[in-house]
Amino acid sequence: MPGPTMEAELPVEPQSLKKLSFKTLKRALDLFSPLHSQFPPPDPESKKIRMSHKLHVEYGGIKSVPNQPIKSSSQNQATPSNSNALVLPGTESSKKSGAQSDLAITPVQSKNPGDGNLSGRSTSIIPAHGTSERNLSTAALMERIPSRWPRPVWHAPWKNYRVISGHLGWVRSIAFDPSNQWFCTGSADRTIKIWDVGSGRLRLTLTGHIEQVRGLAVSSRHTYMFSAGDDKQVKCWDLEQNKVIRSYHGHLSGVYCLALHPTIDVLLTGGRDSVCRVWDIRSKMQIHALSGHDNTVCSVFTRPTDPQVVTGSHDSTIKFWDLRYGKTMATLTHHKKSVRALAQHPIEDSFASASADNIKKFSLPRGEFLHNMLSQQKTIINAMTVNEEGVLATGGDNGSLWFWDWKSGHSFQQSQTIVQPGSLDSEAGIYALSYDMTGSRLVTCEADKTIKMWKEDENATPETHPVNFKPPKDIRRF
Repeated sequence: MPGPTMEAELPVEPQSLKKLSFKTLKRALDLFSPLHSQFPPPDPESKKIRMSHKLHVEYGGIKSVPNQPIKSSSQNQATPSNSNALVLPGTESSKKSGAQSDLAITPVQSKNPGDGNLSGRSTSIIPAHGTSERNLSTAALMERIPSRWPRPVWHAPWKNYRVISGHLGWVRSIAFDPSNQWFCTGSADRTIKIWDVGSGRLRLTLTGHIEQVRGLAVSSRHTYMFSAGDDKQVKCWDLEQNKVIRSYHGHLSGVYCLALHPTIDVLLTGGRDSVCRVWDIRSKMQIHALSGHDNTVCSVFTRPTDPQVVTGSHDSTIKFWDLRYGKTMATLTHHKKSVRALAQHPIEDSFASASADNIKKFSLPRGEFLHNMLSQQKTIINAMTVNEEGVLATGGDNGSLWFWDWKSGHSFQQSQTIVQPGSLDSEAGIYALSYDMTGSRLVTCEADKTIKMWKEDENATPETHPVNFKPPKDIRRF
């Protein structure tokens, strides 16, 4: 058995120098390059891929030099284009040129007549690889664009000035009367209550749903109020008689959101059956079933022009719908988690969408992504709303109420709701919120069965509450 023993005793041969050095071009250049200040020889294939679109960026007046004879700095004798511009000392060419230093540094002549001659300090070492043509505008040397993030507008902080209790369950939905005299709230106690805006007193309680009321809307064109709930029912209430005059049947599961079209008599409802249904208010007929989402449709808003319907879903997508044909116009897939809330800006052509991962802003009508909000609420955001002054309010599952500047995405106030006495700390959740018609009051609907009203602090000034804003270092907004 001598064979295997001798083989085992032989030393393992180390990797050869050739194998090591030619692993990468950079390693080979480090080992064998006489001058480390040289550029590696250009690779035409990689250059073709890299420079597929021209980048016209200048760096201190240095241009790419054409492949032509280079004039020496000491003599005006033309040297062939394939000779090295880097001349090593001790060679005949160095003696001819009279170079005293280690390197003969050749000034680069500008091709643009407007540039003028470069000064003696602005010199460039020409590569010694038979070519002087190298575009310096590669991705590694791209000029950094300084961040021009918009400064946030100063907004006064908001404070809680009234707590209304009266519901016997979680308060899930809210809608304001167009005259701004009252607002209605829907709750898990299966009732809809109507409250006075000024005093906060209860005006009326409506019963009719047999499950929690998740969606409310008041028409500005008729004396109608619409409600939707987990009982699959969508109801139309006549506010002159205070009773249900129509019901819209068709949803296969709970209805989570509803919205009224601003110009035509159309109602939109979205629910757990993954469909947004379009109803004719008068005839109770279903016009369209906008199907395309893979999960619950939990947020919807409408506008008078295309896209007239925008929906957000638990499948983490936002869809724009063509109301004429009942088809999808566009799908936004920027979010990673459920899109539980959408807020359309009352003046601008833009909207915000809220998810557990981030709050994002999009433009309308095409849905281009604008930017993220600059900080994360780090909770499930159930509701959001924005007023004309550009104050975006978002309510979280953990009771956090954050106020944001719409323009810059800066969070200027982060408050926490206080549960009413007798409630658990875990019941600090905000399920719905809305501004009144003026945008000066904010009403939040919460898990501790209360409704809280908020307004701006009149005594606050930019001196007492300065904007603590740090613009993001990166210009990339996604």
